[in-house]
Amino acid sequence: MTIRLSRRAAILTGLAGLADPGLARAAEPARRNSSSFMIQRWQDHFDDLGVGTIVADTASRALHYWNADGSDYRIYPTSVPISEELTKRGYTRIVRKKIGPDWTPTPSQVERFGWTYMPPGPDNPLGTHAMYLSWPAYLIHGTHDTRKIGRPSSDGCIGLYNEKIAELFEITPVGTQVRII
Repeated sequence: MTIRLSRRAAILTGLAGLADPGLARAAEPARRNSSSFMIQRWQDHFDDLGVGTIVADTASRALHYWNADGSDYRIYPTSVPISEELTKRGYTRIVRKKIGPDWTPTPSQVERFGWTYMPPGPDNPLGTHAMYLSWPAYLIHGTHDTRKIGRPSSDGCIGLYNEKIAELFEITPVGTQVRII
């Protein structure tokens, strides 16, 4: 939908917007928040921030990060598991981090898809960085396939754009507490 305003109407709307920005927004068409992130509070999930805290929200497809003193809070869009059966929820922590991860498919992935081991590189489904959780075969990692972000598209992991996982990787210490909801 396109709204066309005369030059005079545009100027008046702009002037009204200086006095009350809400009036200017009223003249614009409504926009939906395509990401639909839901606000999370670390206090709703943990007793303290520990060395860092991550809440991965599979419903709104967002990862929330807080540093140890709560002065740094960031939200990242994610991919999430493609089905409820592949979605693991609960408390875990980051036990290891790796730049340039290699990837070995789980036995069920080998059985279902015939996938084989893949060394680091542009076709690797783990992208450029991976943070391994205390749960076996469950990671927070990057992806080269940017179409996956914002969708249920993984076989169980939480995926981020490569540039976002690189940023998160740098600021997230091993031992960071994680909750997948």
